[in-house]
Amino acid sequence: MKLKRSVLVVDDDPDIWRQVQELLGGLGFEVVLADSVEVALACANSRDFDCIVSELRMPGTEGAGLIEALRDRQPDAPLVCLTGFRSLDVVVESMQRGASDCVPKPLYAPRLLIAVERALEEQALATENRRLRALVERTASCGDLVGKSLVMNEIYALIRKISNNRSNVMVTGERGTGKEIVARTIHLAGGRSQHPFISVHCASLSGETLERELFGSVRGAFAGAHRDTPGVFELAGSGTLFLDEVADLTPTAQGKLLRILRDREVRPLGAKQSVPIDVRLIAATQRDLRRNTERGLFREDLYYKLNVIPIQLPSLRERPEDIPLLAQTFVERWSGGLARRLSEGAMRKLQCADWPGNVDELESCLERSLALAEGVEIKASEVLIPDDRIRADGSLEESVVGLARQRGLSLEVLEDLYIEAVLEATGGRKSEAARVLGVNRRTLYRREERRQKEAAEGGAA
Repeated sequence: MKLKRSVLVVDDDPDIWRQVQELLGGLGFEVVLADSVEVALACANSRDFDCIVSELRMPGTEGAGLIEALRDRQPDAPLVCLTGFRSLDVVVESMQRGASDCVPKPLYAPRLLIAVERALEEQALATENRRLRALVERTASCGDLVGKSLVMNEIYALIRKISNNRSNVMVTGERGTGKEIVARTIHLAGGRSQHPFISVHCASLSGETLERELFGSVRGAFAGAHRDTPGVFELAGSGTLFLDEVADLTPTAQGKLLRILRDREVRPLGAKQSVPIDVRLIAATQRDLRRNTERGLFREDLYYKLNVIPIQLPSLRERPEDIPLLAQTFVERWSGGLARRLSEGAMRKLQCADWPGNVDELESCLERSLALAEGVEIKASEVLIPDDRIRADGSLEESVVGLARQRGLSLEVLEDLYIEAVLEATGGRKSEAARVLGVNRRTLYRREERRQKEAAEGGAA
């Protein structure tokens, strides 16, 4: 039991004080005594207690009124009642008012100690359960973003914090890490969610075409401009404009974008008047934009305007613990309403693969595998990962070594476990498993023959 937990003892009998003080004080509790309702309530108002031990019926209160008053003031502290009444109705009443236990008088020290310890244990368990439930609810996902790793939780917290302001956001990360998903999540989490979300991939447009897309144009601005055409800044209205691969903007477009961000207005191509805008801008790139500014490929002043709130997305290499949750999410998404699942071997195979395309590549792999696999459970051999993606990294090695340590396995058994794990991760392909293990393929065939022979001999015996 933790030392120096505090207990408020409420009773007008000095003998009770002495007994409780000797019992709980001797075990390291800080015992605070209250001999009246007024003193008890004053103590409960002034500080928090880990537990309360109180006479059920003190002078100046009716029935279990004191219990309710103490519970109102100390809702997180378990309360143990003391009573000289042996009536079952009294016990039921006290429990209904919020007491965790009722101990009869005259006091029997072991009975009181059991009641206090049990109340503290139940309270600690309830607190931990609430904490875990809140943690699961908070960390499992944020919008369409999935993952419970520390780095993803930090991103979730940042998204919630910035969703309702108008500051520009710069999302960076490798391809396939979900930069547009982050932008949409910010949009949907804030007050602009009822307005448009418009996405423009800057790398897919160039020159004048990109400028017309961004800024719009008026009739006669160029050959073929037969009518006024609003750009995406106007179309987004009071919503969100997402500029993907902003590093691909031309120098001219960069200059115009800088003026828009400074003046909060846009001038369509060929127009004499500017149009005020109220859009929130979120930009993204997989390039090192800071280095591009140093090399003169991107305007430094525009970089600072865009990079007010930076969000760096991690690759899957940096959050391998999220792969099982992501995988299950994609299995549910692409199972067509069927209750399909990944086998342990299939999940381990996913964790033992390189994913240079990150989350997008993982989802594509599972969509393809689910389309071709048969049965409810997806086996490791049915997870279609290119051979050059498979590796025997720490995830596989640590799982086998951890199991060996836990069970105290011999080196021979550990070797067998590791070989089996590699075979399963490579879908039973002995040539690939031999490459990962660094042995000749014939070694695996000889091992298989030996195990079949041992199994046959064991069966004959």
